[in-house]
Amino acid sequence: MAGPVADHVRQAWQQAVTRPRLLLAGKTALAVGISWALAPHMPGAVDEYPYYAPLGALLSIYPTLMGSVRSGVQTLLGLTVGIALATLVVATVGPTWWSIPVIVGVGVVLSGTGWFGAGREYVPTAALFVLIIGGNQADQYSLGYLAQMGFGTAVGLAVNVLIAPQVTSAAAATRIDAFQRTLADQLRNIGEALLEPWPPQHDAWARNTSRLEQTAESVRQALLEADESRRGNPRALLHRRDTRSDHERLETLDHIVFHVRDISGALADTVWDRPGALRFDSELAVPMSAACRALADAIEQHGADDVANHRVLGEATRALRLLVEAVDQQSTLRGQAMGPGVLTAMHLRRILMRLTARD
Repeated sequence: MAGPVADHVRQAWQQAVTRPRLLLAGKTALAVGISWALAPHMPGAVDEYPYYAPLGALLSIYPTLMGSVRSGVQTLLGLTVGIALATLVVATVGPTWWSIPVIVGVGVVLSGTGWFGAGREYVPTAALFVLIIGGNQADQYSLGYLAQMGFGTAVGLAVNVLIAPQVTSAAAATRIDAFQRTLADQLRNIGEALLEPWPPQHDAWARNTSRLEQTAESVRQALLEADESRRGNPRALLHRRDTRSDHERLETLDHIVFHVRDISGALADTVWDRPGALRFDSELAVPMSAACRALADAIEQHGADDVANHRVLGEATRALRLLVEAVDQQSTLRGQAMGPGVLTAMHLRRILMRLTARD
């Protein structure tokens, strides 16, 4: 038990101390320190509430510049609406045992509209703080609260602009490369398992399939974050990259995941005689294996230079044609078409069509 726990702790720690995360931590600390040092010097009665400035700085620092701008604006919007609700109460019935919970409830309802994003929690929070902490000086408190939060947000945005976040497009592309190799290896392992004495003894090819969709989702999120990291970022001018090819490649891999998962699932059902298992023709093991391995090579080469890509696509086309011929022959001999061979041939054909779509 200690082994998996230790591995989990080590992975979590490695994620926490990456260079982008440490840069984010340093910028956050700097923004909080600057806002706390300058907040007491704000004009008028605003200087009585300096503790809100570091909070505004903390909330405005995001891994991306556009994320910081969006978070800062949404937080200030939520605060403004919450303060407006509290002002309405102060101007009418005043803060009482029933008006405070009612207006907080209204704030919670408004925060659920989706209009406030990262600032949704500050709609009821600001209303509550103004009514309870502000008390008889609700107007002064509201001004100080909003002004200091705005000042801290401005400091956070300034720090995030001056020390621009890293552009992660190259890292996202590297993750797509790794996912592409993983997907190719999965199909290649299925092909190698088909050459083992039937039924195959090792089951890694079946167990690993369930992780493909999780990996695909993780890579997709990394690519979206990479796109976000470029928006408004001065560093993007120094790291120019057309990410359309990355999106197209990931979309292709997403489609291939479905086909590889279905091939693996059908073969696993047959190997372990699960409900819905289809009868396996041992005569098809060799052409199925060859086709799986040839398509795995084509997946791995997808997006590479045209010469290498066309070569492996040609080999995959030939291997798939031989598999279809073998499947047709066995179907004619046995008078039955349904089986893993037919299913595998159909899915491999769809994979090949996807890989050659751009051609």
